[in-house]
Amino acid sequence: MPTTVKGVIARAKGAPVELTDIVIPDPGPGEVVVDVKSCGVCHTDLHYREGGIGADYPYLLGHESAGIVAEIGPDVTNVAVGDFVVLNWRAICGDCRACKRGEPWYCFATHNATQKMTLTDGTELSPALGIGSFAEKTLVAAGQCTKVDESDPAVVGLLGCGVMAGIGAAINTGQVTRGKSVAVIGCGGVGAAAIAGSHLAGASPIIAVDVDQRKLEWAKELGATHTIDSKGLDEAGVVSAVQELTDGFGADVVIDAVGIPATWRQAFYARDLAGTVVLVGVPTPEMELTIPLADVFGRGGRLMSSWYGDCLPDRDFPMLVDLYKQGRLPLEKFVSERIALDGVEEAFAKMGRGEVLRSVVVL
Repeated sequence: MPTTVKGVIARAKGAPVELTDIVIPDPGPGEVVVDVKSCGVCHTDLHYREGGIGADYPYLLGHESAGIVAEIGPDVTNVAVGDFVVLNWRAICGDCRACKRGEPWYCFATHNATQKMTLTDGTELSPALGIGSFAEKTLVAAGQCTKVDESDPAVVGLLGCGVMAGIGAAINTGQVTRGKSVAVIGCGGVGAAAIAGSHLAGASPIIAVDVDQRKLEWAKELGATHTIDSKGLDEAGVVSAVQELTDGFGADVVIDAVGIPATWRQAFYARDLAGTVVLVGVPTPEMELTIPLADVFGRGGRLMSSWYGDCLPDRDFPMLVDLYKQGRLPLEKFVSERIALDGVEEAFAKMGRGEVLRSVVVL
């Protein structure tokens, strides 16, 4: 029987979110119903509310989650009822050209649940990133569930998006290893996670760059060895500051966790010759970049974009949860506050003011 639960929706562009009744259908083939235990408040959810991703309102917000499998549909074999899972928004197909060449983290045909969750009047909801987990229950594709060792859901659920994106940008995309120098521009949730990932990999120095002193303090707690307050600095000033901390050469890997032309240019010029730039901050469609092609050629190296930290959830989530449980990855430091479902709108405001790394809804 379909189930009616409480969920947080964005009904129209820019309108405050609403806590309302939503209907979860029984899972069909390849689908799973999850009892949501936690959901981080991510910038992506705010982008949905503001119309920055699309206009398929109403949206069922939330996607950075952990929970317990409540029901499974036919043909589901990867999880069972009662499993503790972290949700991911890239269920790989296993059959596209990326999957066939052994690079499933680039899967070009990721998929979501086929059925739609609805309002009680039958209006279909568009789930954020195919998940929609600011709700007591949600319906997802089985491949969006990654079984991990049971742990604090408010902490490990953050691997479902921002924390994985940042850690993966450093380790998977940037190939940060022991002894490499790293600079991270933008130290919100994703940037802070890139710093944590660089620290985990043994990088040194690890340079945090931000205009907000509070975020720089968070970065130091997560492994930054040096900080640069870039408020008031122009492009040349940021580049010079990074070079001063890297024997005049620039960093081996520079991660742009902001995603605007100005910060990407800072990253490009703040890296060493043959160094790597990783773009993990998400630009908006109208942004354009101008840079001398001779500089691209002359500096060499790699200019990379990181999609979801180029992660493979079945590989990466269990490993990172294990490292957290060993005390080697301080995921708990990303949880600034724990809130109820009716606190999402205020959490958006706190996020906009830079007061939190993550507010986490706990159910």
